[in-house]
Amino acid sequence: MSDGSSIEWTDATWNPVRGCTKISPGCKHCYAETFAERWRGIPGHPYEQGFNLRLVPEKLAEPLSWSRSRMIFVNSMSDQFHEKVPVAFIKAVFEVMELADWHIYQVLTKRANRLRKLTHRFARSLVEQKHVWLGVSVEDRKYGLPRIDALRESRASVRFLSIEPLLEDLGRIDLTGIDWVIVGGESGPGARPMKAEWVYSIRDQCQDASVPFFFKQWGGIRKKETGRALSGRTYDEFPKIVRSPLPKREERMRRARVIEKQVQGILSRVSMKIGTQKQRVCT
Repeated sequence: MSDGSSIEWTDATWNPVRGCTKISPGCKHCYAETFAERWRGIPGHPYEQGFNLRLVPEKLAEPLSWSRSRMIFVNSMSDQFHEKVPVAFIKAVFEVMELADWHIYQVLTKRANRLRKLTHRFARSLVEQKHVWLGVSVEDRKYGLPRIDALRESRASVRFLSIEPLLEDLGRIDLTGIDWVIVGGESGPGARPMKAEWVYSIRDQCQDASVPFFFKQWGGIRKKETGRALSGRTYDEFPKIVRSPLPKREERMRRARVIEKQVQGILSRVSMKIGTQKQRVCT
């Protein structure tokens, strides 16, 4: 887990899965891939295998060791619902979030159909936790908008949209059942432009629907220069935050032991399906 994050809408990141594969235009300039590939081939580095998809089971219990409440972006360097991540491992992530309930978890995916399927497969009490926010990425009409329908049909207590990178005018968006919307432009080399009118349209729709709106950035090659101001102000709205009080250290350790036992069982079942930290999985 990384305590502290440059991502404006979170406090920390937690990556029990690393690596991914591209599935839509929003993936073209993936920041996670760019970062991970920088370290490919360096012995002992967490990204020695670059952006190859892999499980990192030793990271599963980490939220239980964090005594201060945080807002945590889950699998910022992957996609929890990637088709090659075993169901048992995805369930284990939810179980950790259930046990470490003094944090807020932000789970974001482009695999919205698998999100919908698994949230109906898992126990309702496991996925409909008020401190677990489930979201989908939305970059355009063709790939992004259908994910909103799948999210709406998923079991969740809090649903959110990450409309970043916003690549075109999305038109009217059905915000029924959506609790939070993030909007941002693409940043870095080759960044595709985002028009102001696209952003204003989404902001206005959120205000009309009373949905919290968070404007992350204008983006561009030098995002610090373009900033985050929209109509002369920043938008840092969040949905209602509900989390449990911090348990005593002894109770946190007991919960950690529960997860560690579960991890051993999970690894015995899934180790042949996907690599762990020391194994190459896919290219």
